[in-house]
Amino acid sequence: MMTSADRIAWVRLSSVYLPLDTPISDAKVLTGRQRPMTEIAFLFAEIGTEQGHEGIGFGYSKRAGGPGQYAHAKEIANDLVGEDPNDIARLWDKLCWAGASVGRSGLAVQAIAALDVALWDMKAKRAGLPLAKLLGAHRDSVRCYNTSGGFLHAPIEQVMENATAALERGIAGIKIKVGQPDTRTDLARLKAVRGHLGDQVPLMVDANQQWDRPTAARMGRAMEEYGLVWIEEPLDAYDHAGHAALAAALDTPIATGEMLTSVGEHAELIRARGADVIQPDAPRIGGVTPFLRLAALAEHERLQLAPHFAMEIHLHLAAAYALEPWVEHFEWLEPLFNERLEIRDGRMLVPDRPGIGVTLSEQAVKWTAERYETT
Repeated sequence: MMTSADRIAWVRLSSVYLPLDTPISDAKVLTGRQRPMTEIAFLFAEIGTEQGHEGIGFGYSKRAGGPGQYAHAKEIANDLVGEDPNDIARLWDKLCWAGASVGRSGLAVQAIAALDVALWDMKAKRAGLPLAKLLGAHRDSVRCYNTSGGFLHAPIEQVMENATAALERGIAGIKIKVGQPDTRTDLARLKAVRGHLGDQVPLMVDANQQWDRPTAARMGRAMEEYGLVWIEEPLDAYDHAGHAALAAALDTPIATGEMLTSVGEHAELIRARGADVIQPDAPRIGGVTPFLRLAALAEHERLQLAPHFAMEIHLHLAAAYALEPWVEHFEWLEPLFNERLEIRDGRMLVPDRPGIGVTLSEQAVKWTAERYETT
């Protein structure tokens, strides 16, 4: 096998906790299944080579799992030392099999994600290209919609103010959370937001898996009049048959996939025709390498793509998808980085900086709970 002269010399891991200004609640909190979210745990990976090239990547976990991701990454990181950093697909498999006894999905691959993204970041930097260009971009910007302003803990007046602010910033679409115990409250909030925005602004709703099949069917029919771009996670993430039935019955597209944690799980969703809009999360399925495998499956089925969260990574991946995608705007992560993504005329612009285009801020260093390095 042809190899390059360069080798990975060191790997540095950081466990970083990002505090949120306000406790965040969606339908899972209102049903008692989760506590309000007060912080997000990040796993950052920095990788350097003998020739001085470096890359950075990250993964994350909400509410629980951050220490587990960090611990697993520490166990497998040394397997990269001495390897050719260009052999990313082979290295992903090596890391995956290193922890295969705890599975090839979920936390086991989420620990790999930060390392995988760092390798892709390094490869793009070596080429002097943004990651989107290295992958083969279809566009230099991606339609974006805001989620962070539409959570259920916010009064409806605040949700509408947040929506106005997002549109003034140049964001194209607005997503609000639904899934209240009283479905009439959901419909009243949706009616208010649609009336506030007018009929032309793209609008989505997200039930965060908290409806049963009859409720989802009734709510889907009731929401048809609002011309939604999609209804997100109306059912449990693994109820592929239920999502497929909704997708077949409703004019409004069905979106799901963010909670799936492997390419295999997404393949089952696609096989069941359970989504019109697929919403993979690169950090949750193991990084850029598995995301590209999944994107090929989704494109073959002509599915719309709207990656979940982590816009700093997903902007590049969405730009390289053949069909016109969406990317999700969350400003929550901005304090972690020195750079900001530019939004203009409803679209998020792919930065011209090489790699994924981010560097860690001094604030991120201050929020670091643990650090580990192997050589």
